[in-house]
Amino acid sequence: MQKKKFALIGAAGYIAPRHMKAIKETGNDLVAAYDIYDGIGIMDSNFPQADFFTELERFEDFLTSYKRSNKLDYISIASPNYLHKSHIRLTLEQGADAICEKPLVLNPADIDELKIIEQETGKRVYNILQLRLHDSIIALKERVTKELQENPDKIYDIDLTYLTSRGKWYFESWKGKEDKSGGIASNIGVHFYDMLCWIFGDVEENIVHVKTADTNAGYFKLKNATVRWFLSVNYDYIPEEIRERGLRTYRSITVDGDEIEFSGGFTDLHTKSYEHILNGGGFGLDEAYGSIRTVSTIRHLPAISLEGDFHPFCKKVLAQ
Repeated sequence: MQKKKFALIGAAGYIAPRHMKAIKETGNDLVAAYDIYDGIGIMDSNFPQADFFTELERFEDFLTSYKRSNKLDYISIASPNYLHKSHIRLTLEQGADAICEKPLVLNPADIDELKIIEQETGKRVYNILQLRLHDSIIALKERVTKELQENPDKIYDIDLTYLTSRGKWYFESWKGKEDKSGGIASNIGVHFYDMLCWIFGDVEENIVHVKTADTNAGYFKLKNATVRWFLSVNYDYIPEEIRERGLRTYRSITVDGDEIEFSGGFTDLHTKSYEHILNGGGFGLDEAYGSIRTVSTIRHLPAISLEGDFHPFCKKVLAQ
């Protein structure tokens, strides 16, 4: 099979090495990369011959020249969240398909615009929704689908807890700026929301209990589940037994009181995502719409504090 030609926007970020690894492990080639930051030694162990640019205009000029004699198949996008839409548009207008990190965009209206550009260019947008490819999550979906066939009115009780500690740098970076990252829910929660809606149905009610710079928490009513969720980058909220083990991340999903084990199996999910796309699958704009609508709603909802069915970790926030 002929190698596919890739370019990469956002080559210096945290997630970019997973995209390089996925391109390499699927037997394809990275021909060019762009980032405003130029300290990218990781490229030497992946694609040292790739052209590299720190100015978007020079990167665009390269792409325009390149496509006169070569076919660029995909541009992978791992840039800051608020730039995704413009970088996707650039990709499609350059005649390539886009593979974009989550969150795909910040608002549902952005997806509507991208649908128009897809139609105009005939190219596709693919979103990395890697949890849909995690073995434990696939098994959960199969189990729930079977149970709902037997009892369509069943309502599951779910707690989602995700804590991933970040230092002071986080709040000085674009990730700590709501207008650039979309806020905590968009930045670290969007793929969990996508996964829950994929399995249990669309959001029918959305309530926010806590909304601070480092924490969001709330309640969803899905078609077949109620969800209490808590997301934070604050190390102080990590359970003591987890901290005693020297860990700075804690993720937990319980369904009707039973823990869903999915702590492992994350390192290869980008490669699985690329394989899925290259084999004719992939998750497009329609699949992204529900989770983007959810995080956009959370961003605009006021927090009601501890009323109704709230996640127990919310008390940790009030105790601070």
